Amino acid sequence: MSEIEESTRLLRTAAVAADDKLGSDLVALDVSATLYITDAFLIISAENERQISAIVDAVEEALQKTHGRKPLRREGRGGGDWVLLDFGDIVVHVFSAEQREYYALERLWKDCPVIDLQLPARSDDPQ
Repeated sequence: MSEIEESTRLLRTAAVAADDKLGSDLVALDVSATLYITDAFLIISAENERQISAIVDAVEEALQKTHGRKPLRREGRGGGDWVLLDFGDIVVHVFSAEQREYYALERLWKDCPVIDLQLPARSDDPQ
């Protein structure tokens, strides 16, 4: 399995966990051609600090159970409006809506390909 295939598996596991905690606007970017320190970013929005915390906990648990992976580092846990989880191959960013708009990672990395997360549609998603 190639590195990006393994990273995509990690991304999809993390995305399902975040989606289960009602994370929104999930976007995965392949940054492997631009950065040498990681393969991909997963960007997630959350409504409030409690939801950010729930998403972070769910992502950590899912990657530990499914892939035996723990974050190499975690930034922003106390701040509450942006938490970064570095798993080496992937970096997960969980933002409040305001912080996501302010930092605009999708705009900064707009030249990077988007990775299809293959998430099932939610029953509360508009068609």
